[in-house]
Amino acid sequence: MTNGHGHTHNPHGDNPELGFERQDLSSGPVYAFFLAIILGTALVALVLRGTLYIAELYNHEHQIAVVSPLLPARADTRAVLPENIKQFPQPRLETDERTEIHDFRLKEEQELHTYGWVDQESGVMHIPIDRAMELMAQRGLPTTPRTGTAPPSVVNTVKAAADASDHSEAPSQDNAKQSKGNQ
Repeated sequence: MTNGHGHTHNPHGDNPELGFERQDLSSGPVYAFFLAIILGTALVALVLRGTLYIAELYNHEHQIAVVSPLLPARADTRAVLPENIKQFPQPRLETDERTEIHDFRLKEEQELHTYGWVDQESGVMHIPIDRAMELMAQRGLPTTPRTGTAPPSVVNTVKAAADASDHSEAPSQDNAKQSKGNQ
């Protein structure tokens, strides 16, 4: 039996074109998924525990021996004996700032105001700062570019070529003889 729209009429009210899956997902794959999650978590936990164990072994083997806090300490732990100074890494704290800075400044002043060797084998010396300033004032700073570092100036090249080819100011000997003969 068809209705006016060309569809068959089902007396029970069911539409034969519409439906649902007759088979649901079985419980086996769901259980397998949860089991895989649990096994994966356990595997990750075991790997992390093994990594931590190896790191602990490495740390234990390379551990610096620690002095027991139960042993009595020296009376004054802040006092450093001169023979123990080399045990401390650089930079070390200053023991007497005034004399150390004074010695440092004296050394600088001596270098600034005296002659001395920087490298005697290669012949390099330092000169007093006043003499160096006098030499710089006399000689000036070097301004000539090294060969190959800067191209020659176009203006100077053209000027030099023009000066070389210009003979108008200096009369030639033939022209000088002609001018004497005309007079």
